[in-house]
Amino acid sequence: MFFFLYTLQIFYHLHAKAENTLCRMMGDPKYPLLSKDGDILIGGIFPVHSKEKLPSFEFTQKPHALSCSGVTLRDFRMAQILTFAIEEINKSKTLLPNVSIGYKIFDSCGSRLSSMSAIMALMNNQEFAAEHKCNGQTPIHAIIGETESSVTVILSRTTGPFKIPVISHSSSCECLGNKKDYPFFFRTIASDYHQSRALAILVKHLGWTWVGAVNSDNDYGNNGMAIFLNAAQEEGICVEYSVKFHRTEPDKLQKVVNTMKKGTAKVIVAFSALVEMELLVEQLRVQNITGLQIIGVVGWITSKNLITPNTFHLMGGSLGFALRKIYIDGFSDYVNESFWETAFPCSQRDGYSSQNKLNCSKYQELLGLRNYNEDVPEHRHSSNVYKAVYAVAYALHSLLRCKEQEGCVKALTIQPQQLVEALKNINFTTKFGDRVWFDSTGSTVTQYEVGNWQQDSDGSFQFKAVGYYDASLPPNQRFALNTENIIWAGGQLQKPRSVCSESCPPGTRKAVQKGRPVCCYDCIPCADGEISNETDSNNCMQCPGEFWSNAEKNKCVLKTVEFLSFTEVMGIVLVFFSLFGVGITVLVTGLFYSKKDTPIVKANNSELSFLLLFSLTLCFLCSLTFIGRPTEWSCMLRHTAFGITFVLCISCVLGKTIVVLMAFKATLPGSNVMKWFGPVQQRLSVLAFTLIQVLICVLWLTISPPFPFENMNHYKEKIIFECNLGSTIGFSAVLGYIGLLALICFALAFLARTLPDNFNEAKFITFSMLIFCAVWITFIPSYVSSAGKFTVAVEIFAILSSSFGLLFCIFAPKCYIILFKPQQNTKQHLMAKTQKSY
Repeated sequence: MFFFLYTLQIFYHLHAKAENTLCRMMGDPKYPLLSKDGDILIGGIFPVHSKEKLPSFEFTQKPHALSCSGVTLRDFRMAQILTFAIEEINKSKTLLPNVSIGYKIFDSCGSRLSSMSAIMALMNNQEFAAEHKCNGQTPIHAIIGETESSVTVILSRTTGPFKIPVISHSSSCECLGNKKDYPFFFRTIASDYHQSRALAILVKHLGWTWVGAVNSDNDYGNNGMAIFLNAAQEEGICVEYSVKFHRTEPDKLQKVVNTMKKGTAKVIVAFSALVEMELLVEQLRVQNITGLQIIGVVGWITSKNLITPNTFHLMGGSLGFALRKIYIDGFSDYVNESFWETAFPCSQRDGYSSQNKLNCSKYQELLGLRNYNEDVPEHRHSSNVYKAVYAVAYALHSLLRCKEQEGCVKALTIQPQQLVEALKNINFTTKFGDRVWFDSTGSTVTQYEVGNWQQDSDGSFQFKAVGYYDASLPPNQRFALNTENIIWAGGQLQKPRSVCSESCPPGTRKAVQKGRPVCCYDCIPCADGEISNETDSNNCMQCPGEFWSNAEKNKCVLKTVEFLSFTEVMGIVLVFFSLFGVGITVLVTGLFYSKKDTPIVKANNSELSFLLLFSLTLCFLCSLTFIGRPTEWSCMLRHTAFGITFVLCISCVLGKTIVVLMAFKATLPGSNVMKWFGPVQQRLSVLAFTLIQVLICVLWLTISPPFPFENMNHYKEKIIFECNLGSTIGFSAVLGYIGLLALICFALAFLARTLPDNFNEAKFITFSMLIFCAVWITFIPSYVSSAGKFTVAVEIFAILSSSFGLLFCIFAPKCYIILFKPQQNTKQHLMAKTQKSY
């Protein structure tokens, strides 16, 4: 609203005084801060004063002129550099020889209103009055300025229709690189695109993932912060809050400070102009908000006004990007000897006229800086002004057809558009070694210095270089930082931590908390079989097939190989019972051998009894082949030995059963059946039954034999080292044949159980076969449902159980009679018939 009203005031003033209607576009005449005539005229606009008092817009009287206060030394030095560079060029014999450059430098007071007034005055000429007529052509060939991007936007848009080139020394907003909107804009500072991305790289490099963001609510701050936020997201940095304010909005500033106070982020990225930063620091000091690591930008980081004894506990240790410090030879002498007498004649000690006294009274604040030369050697932004002036000079030199010692063709009329085209093609090196040229956006690529505010031993505060960022280098060489030389927030030696969630250690992964930024997460342990061997892993990695995660889930280790070992408790117990069975069988064999001539041993063919005892011994021993690490030979042996020995065992029992039945038939009158199943036939039947099993096993081993196999499917955390059956049909045939013989034997024994012998062995065979069948029937579901070494243990248990069943059921009654009832071990007792009840 103020800007609109003030523009109306300017328009009214021009309309009242101008005779030519073309003059209506020009501004209210203002006296420039510094001026000098010349063949070529360069304009300059700098916010030498930072505060402005607005006039009254009540329309009841003529508004008073704007009044400014608060000198900004940095911008005043820029004005001095501009005059110094022009004086240096005017004295040169090679650059624009015999051509003098003049200047008109205006003070914008850090205000858009004053800036507009200065722009209008520059384009129309300072000596505007009613008696002068406008000729439609501006006397200014180029304008150097402004300091702030927002004001430069106004400057470029205003001068754009007249094609006047604008060269800014510090307006770094990326928006100004748009040649469609700003075709006549150039700058000797890099675009904020590089600085904003460098900020994200700096924050990432220091391990901070949780930051707050504050920026000026203008083109400079908004565009720069937008680029930073995008770059931060690409780097995995989360922004807790992003707030902004303008210097004219105290209420918003208070909200910004409250947000910073409530936030948990310990690192604050401040993309702000100097004035806004000064207001922010003052509020932080008033509310005593400490412990924040401030990351700054070119706009304010080098300002000594922010680092004072009263604010060092807040701003000490601040990090940020700054333009390189450059020493401009001769400038110090110029400021001390020539500038004040030339620019302000009223500052001379010999006095001055009353007219000069009136004009100089407006600059009393500046005159107080005459002997203040502390920052003269430190040229960061001001060196860009120097380069801007020389850029214009080299462009003019090419247009005026200048030759050394001969001068330039002064009669040539230079149009602003011609100077714009010439500026696009300049390429020169300054006396301090900087190469100056403009890219397609009208910008240059600048090397940034990473600096850190520290306190020296003498109590002074220094901005010390700790690294650099050079956008002209390859990506992997652009950034370097020496963290050992950094002093952190508040002057501390310990780097602050700024994370939303603590780092997830190896063995865990990050799980984002619902509804919060990705930097806020919970640490979830990796699942079994997965690991994470880095801090803050987003995902857990699956271990390869033969590996499994350790207890900490941070390393893949070889899986435990499981098999039934001789050294474990279960293996020892099974070995014991196996050998115990062998021992009992050997004792029974010895007992039977010692009593081989007694009737009870001879009763059912002693040869079959000894063969049965031998086969039982083999059954007990074959269980040992199932224990230990499987090998190719042990896998083939364990199943074939088991099948053959059990068939041999069952064949013997079957033979004994048939003998019982035949013996009963032989006692009947006229029966001669025993001649068909004598000792020879008994041996042949056992051999025949056994050979059939041998053939089955040979076919099995020939077609698809068992083999060692690392089973990684049943258990994920371990490898089951077992014997693969090879052919399931072969194994089924072996078991099926044993089962068939067992059922036949059981059926025959069951039929002979009630025969009227005093000692009927068929009863005990029936019990033994009943136990045998029960064991192997229950074995099948147990075998299928178990895994690993328990499968082997179940099979061994079935072998031992059935073997002990046969041993005790068939031989225990006989051993009992031999040992404890010898009186029954007689032929008369065995031949006696049991009395039948009628």
